[in-house]
Amino acid sequence: MAAGRAGERSILLVEDNDDARAALSALLELEGYVVVGAADGAAAIEAFRTKKPDIALVDIGLPGIDGYEVARQIRALGPPQPFLVALTGYGRPEDRQRAAEAGFDTHLVKPVDPTDLTAVLSRR
Repeated sequence: MAAGRAGERSILLVEDNDDARAALSALLELEGYVVVGAADGAAAIEAFRTKKPDIALVDIGLPGIDGYEVARQIRALGPPQPFLVALTGYGRPEDRQRAAEAGFDTHLVKPVDPTDLTAVLSRR
């Protein structure tokens, strides 16, 4: 990932694993993104309401409200809409379809390759 490419764009990073969230946050911040972290679905929805990030990277397997429901609730809030990226260990075609139906724009399987993440984020 090339440093400074993101400018002042903000990303909501929803990941319940503290170490994974910290590592990915550090990588995204090196790219110039302003990162808002959340460890569960309820915190993610509240962070979206208050921060209105440009992009949301959302783990599917969250405690409480799962990532699919996070996506549905964010989409239901109306504009502005973020670019929603599902981050998950689930990579079967039916998993990708379920993510799309929930409102995700794209789907990345963990562990995420930084090159793949760069390609996805450059779409936005």
